[in-house]
This record gives sequence, structure tokens and C-alpha cells, in this order.
Amino acid sequence: KDELIKSIFNEDNFKKNKIYNLKNLKLEIDAERKKGAIVVMTNGCFDILHPGHLDYLKKSKSFGNLLIVAINDDNSISRIKGCRRPINNLNFRLRMLASLEFVDYLISFSEDTPENLYKYLLPDILVKGNDYANKEIIGSKSVLKNGGAVKLVELLPGFSTSSSIDKIIKKYE
Repeated sequence: KDELIKSIFNEDNFKKNKIYNLKNLKLEIDAERKKGAIVVMTNGCFDILHPGHLDYLKKSKSFGNLLIVAINDDNSISRIKGCRRPINNLNFRLRMLASLEFVDYLISFSEDTPENLYKYLLPDILVKGNDYANKEIIGSKSVLKNGGAVKLVELLPGFSTSSSIDKIIKKYE
């Protein structure tokens, strides 16, 4: 009995859960900042996880100590991408991303953009892909105003969820 209780309440077991609500995530990252952590944040749908996503997230993490990934919920994706998306539901997408060692925290959002998350969490670094060059990046104004930075990472060519879906459709037409 004692061994089971010790195992359940082991701090490492709590850290394995990377999926947070907004209030708890704010408390967690504020505590980590006090220890000197550099908080990096990005967002996306991550509907069908592919090598481009993995490369992007790994590069994003390299800018700091902790990586927060904000992920659109199912209704948000449907509004943005159309009624046939997402392919994978939110729970599945969160579980896939949680399995990645370079992702530290996950939070979902239901709005069409993560603007409110960026305003509230104020990461030290906001990361987007280089396909956002010369475009307004949601959340950048809040992050920059708070003394943070915005970084663009080079995307792996030839990988996107839309192109993956198109390949599958063409293969079975």
C-alpha cells in the first residue's frame, strides 16, 4: 500500500501530464520563470503529425528551456480549415504532442486565434514558421511589448497536413 501511494504521488508522475488549463499553466510557467526558465510558445492545429511538425517543434524548443504548444480545438479547426477537418480529434492530437520529449506544456483553445493566450501567458519567445515572414503574427504585439522576441524557423519543404491529405486522396481516387 505504501509503495503504491508513493508511486502515485511521485513528482515525476505529475510532470508527465503536459496538458494544462489556462490558470494552472500560468501558475506553472510563472514558477519556472522564477527559476530562470526561458518560455517559448507556438501554436497550430497539428492535425496529422508529420516530419515537418516534429522539425518545427524541435527548432522552437531550441530557443529556450520550456516549450508551450497551443493547439486549436476541433470546432476552431473546422471554422478555419472547413467542415472536413480536423482529421484527428483534439484528445488524439494532444496525446500525440504530449508524447514528444521536446514539448513541455500543451493547452487547447477554442477561439480562431491564440491572441488571448499570448496576451495572458506572455512567453519570452513566440515562434512561427518562415511562411509567416512579412505577415502579421498573432500575439507578436503583446510579446514584443512585454520585452519578448518573435522568431521564425525554416520549415522542412514538402510537408504540410494539407499536402498529406491531398496525397492520400490522389492515391485512392
